[in-house]
Amino acid sequence: MTSERAAPDVASVCLGEARAGAIETTCLPAESDDAVERTVACLRGGGLVGLPTETVYGLAGDATNGEAVARIFEAKGRPRFNPLICHVSDRDMAARLAVFDDMARALAERFWPGPLTIVLPQAGGTPVHPLTTGGLATIALRQPKGIAGDIIARLGRPLAAPSANPSGRVSATSAGQVMRGLGGRIEMILDAGPSELGLESTIVKLERGRLVLLRAGLVGREALHEATGLAVVAPDAGSGIEAPGQLRSHYAPHGSVRLDVTQVEPGDYLIAFGDAPVPGADGAAEIVNLSPSGDLREAAANLFAALARFDRPEIARIAVAPIPQEGLGEAINDRLRRAAAPRD
Repeated sequence: MTSERAAPDVASVCLGEARAGAIETTCLPAESDDAVERTVACLRGGGLVGLPTETVYGLAGDATNGEAVARIFEAKGRPRFNPLICHVSDRDMAARLAVFDDMARALAERFWPGPLTIVLPQAGGTPVHPLTTGGLATIALRQPKGIAGDIIARLGRPLAAPSANPSGRVSATSAGQVMRGLGGRIEMILDAGPSELGLESTIVKLERGRLVLLRAGLVGREALHEATGLAVVAPDAGSGIEAPGQLRSHYAPHGSVRLDVTQVEPGDYLIAFGDAPVPGADGAAEIVNLSPSGDLREAAANLFAALARFDRPEIARIAVAPIPQEGLGEAINDRLRRAAAPRD
């Protein structure tokens, strides 16, 4: 049952300007004639931009500018040991930042531009500021599709761009969500509508003749193995934080999250999947179905929007129906486990 009090719509609209802090945040439609030029000018001047990508919205700053990168950590409230992804315009830019071997080139050839981040040894003389890499000897690189790639190419420098939300909270898949979380802390948000894919990139690291899956995502294990012939394995125990999205508690809404529910309690807010009934669903305060047809790609695209819809102080309990683990379900369940983890 859906409650009479509708959840606020944060999925589609970015409302003009906000001054929740010391900075006036301007929201600019991506289709504006001067959108790219204004965004590049902001980034070149050390500003921060909520930037649409095909995965989620990123909080972008010039990765070679230490002050801009420091402001990313400040705006998000992000721990500085947690490295950021560097976004590049093409493989030539990537090759100036990292050391590519044959397997890394095969991955880039197969999956770039697209939702794959590759962790590689840093190249000598890289211009990327050490804050971006969390002081590690490696660097995480991705080539995004669409307007983000155009902006990086025009800027001529890589962008550090974690998800555009306060640290540990639900990743933003719309300009409205960016404004709600970061308005007043950043200069600009570029509004391109809802994210196409709605889930962050897969992150892999090449290591000793194998691929270490640091974060599950839209590029799955089978596709990675097919592209390289390498085994795809989990990180070694105790290996530490090597990439974004590895903290135990992440993507968390205000209320508690209960996974794999077999019984909905009265007043729960339910995230459903597929057409199988969940006992007690009639007593739910509100229901959002990630994919009534049981399509995992549709579910991935809708996941963060569903969590954001229920991310309100008055919502104490969110119940999540079982979601298959195979294929893209691995990435969806990874995000849900971190959303449900005890808050650090």
